[in-house]
Amino acid sequence: MSVAPPKFTTLGCRLNSYESEAMKDMAQSAGLENAVIVNTCAVTAEAVRKSRQEIRRLRRENPDAKIIVTGCAAQTEPETFAAMGEVDKVVGNTEKMQPGTWQDMARPRGPDFIGNTEKVQVDDIMSVTETAGHLIDGFGTRSRAYVQVQNGCDHRCTFCIIPYGRGNSRSVPAGVVVDQIKRLVDKGFNEVVLTGVDLTSWGADQPMQPKLGDLVMRILKLVPDLPRLRISSIDSIEVDENLMMAIATEPRLMPHLHLSLQHGDDLILKRMARRHLRDDAIRFCEEAKKLRPAMTFGADIIAGFPTETDAHFANSLKLVEECDLTWLHVFPYSKREGTPAAKIPSQVNGKVIKARAAALRAAGEAQVARHLAAQLGRTHHILMENAHMGRTEQFTEVKFDVPQQEGSIVTAAITAIEGTQLRAS
Repeated sequence: MSVAPPKFTTLGCRLNSYESEAMKDMAQSAGLENAVIVNTCAVTAEAVRKSRQEIRRLRRENPDAKIIVTGCAAQTEPETFAAMGEVDKVVGNTEKMQPGTWQDMARPRGPDFIGNTEKVQVDDIMSVTETAGHLIDGFGTRSRAYVQVQNGCDHRCTFCIIPYGRGNSRSVPAGVVVDQIKRLVDKGFNEVVLTGVDLTSWGADQPMQPKLGDLVMRILKLVPDLPRLRISSIDSIEVDENLMMAIATEPRLMPHLHLSLQHGDDLILKRMARRHLRDDAIRFCEEAKKLRPAMTFGADIIAGFPTETDAHFANSLKLVEECDLTWLHVFPYSKREGTPAAKIPSQVNGKVIKARAAALRAAGEAQVARHLAAQLGRTHHILMENAHMGRTEQFTEVKFDVPQQEGSIVTAAITAIEGTQLRAS
């Protein structure tokens, strides 16, 4: 059998990608060979189906390799993957971040082997109280690095399985985060993105219970050479005063926030067990825009949640303009077994869900067109992701005819629009 380094396939969110980089380092350090690791997603039933489909494909392409399945779907449905003939090992979300797990799997299985021999290695993630120190110096592109500062979620939205895959909320201490960002800046990164499962719950499990805004202000103060700090998805109802102050006063905090809104109707929001109402979302967006006129918003919105009527859906559609949302992530609702929403009897017809999702996407496209048109003639500081494409402070893509240095921040005027991209001179 030929010896090959481990291969990784990642499905789902940015955090999974981050953790795959950490696992890659641990697997290579342990000397694991001839293995294919699949880091799965559990956010929808379709995500789990795709994970199983990917495992079957990888087995066909790698008949002699050990197939190791991990991630949220492995955590929530270990028996599903253990029953697959293609799978050799199922590893939980906690176990995958422990170097000993990879050392065990790399060790020869002779008669004196003392490691874990069970096919399923998945413990109770709700008992986990700390986020492991699996920090990666430089995950991402040469221009942008992602730093995980939080994991898990204490909330129980009725449509969501993720807390059962990720566990309860736990934070990386501020000092550890700051030290990592300093190392990233020393390596030449011009932008750092803070990421987590429920980012605005950062600090609740720490002494003195600091808030996300405290962490942001601390980073900007203690890492003065960091040109750009960006925040990933947040829950607007949990935004604290210091974060609002940072939005208003810190130009190095990028004017782009992705909001976990999910719906625009109060009754549906209550049935989702969300903690905000539509007026809360509108009020937050208006305040953030007032403090930072250049602010743009992305948002997650679900179409076709059980019991959603045409009137309920119309409120979601109106929210796109009322909150001035630009970058929409539209999710057609699909029943996820194991969640309270799956038990609601009034499920919306699939064709109706598809049509409503299409209407939301069309509204989003119209908002993007408006945003792009407003940038013509403006000057932006653009972080180059490759020689010919970069992103503005609001995360809008900009194309260049003349090659630029990857990772640099280029000041340029916007001269044209091409599709969903801007063009700079």
